[in-house]
Amino acid sequence: MMKKDDFKIDGIDKIILKNLMQDARTPILSIAREVGISGAAIHQRLRKLETSGLISGSKFIINPKVLGFKTLAFVGIFLDSSSKYKEAVNRLKEIDEVIESHYTTGNYAILVKILCKDNEHLMQVLNHSIQNIKGVSRTETFISLEQQIDRQLKI
Repeated sequence: MMKKDDFKIDGIDKIILKNLMQDARTPILSIAREVGISGAAIHQRLRKLETSGLISGSKFIINPKVLGFKTLAFVGIFLDSSSKYKEAVNRLKEIDEVIESHYTTGNYAILVKILCKDNEHLMQVLNHSIQNIKGVSRTETFISLEQQIDRQLKI
């Protein structure tokens, strides 16, 4: 059995990945023509990349602004006890506006990324949802004014 550290990708894999990372709907035959191998060979390589755990599925990206969600914030959550972590995360999962959660080092026990319609909505989520979670002693909020970089790992 191959360890994940031993997994290698070659130039053809990189071309396949770059095309699909740019647009997951890129036709396999288009990539096959670019690389000079059959569509079946591309499918085989994709299965190998999925089996390795390097890639997992594909997804459509929703533009939240179109739905009226214009305020993005990062919230550092302080817990009064580290034993409250698991329960706090379970409660955070119930808050639809929480789109990411990270267990962190440093000052915060948890850092969450939340998406709200506006600052008033953000205040409601903070005051009535996040700060009411048992074990949350306080929060520190950072509103994102503009996202300047949005990318995946370079292949």
